Amino acid sequence: MIEKLSIGIDIVDINRFKKLDYKKNSKFYKKIFAKSEIDYCLKYRNFAEHFAGKFAVKEAVKKSVSKKIEMIDIITTHSKSKPKVRIRNESGYKFQVSISHEKNIAVGIVICELLAKL
Repeated sequence: MIEKLSIGIDIVDINRFKKLDYKKNSKFYKKIFAKSEIDYCLKYRNFAEHFAGKFAVKEAVKKSVSKKIEMIDIITTHSKSKPKVRIRNESGYKFQVSISHEKNIAVGIVICELLAKL
């Protein structure tokens, strides 16, 4: 049963991540992204686009959830090329996620269901 439904959206300039070389700024990336997320993004030639998309989704999750959450605790994965999100050590939320990229813009949108405690 759903107790509350909320939405979050975020837009990110992909150029921000193009300028942040991973090797020179790995400390920054490791504060925000889990190792699995970093590995996923770095396997692509256009890795900045993927980092920007994941960052946008994490910001959208933060906007949709009514409590403070650290970026590193928001974990994004992909299943059959469909993005998924979960919050580490939290089971009370269910998310529907979409990521889109166009030119130098990445957008993440999240529908968050706060599940009622039975």
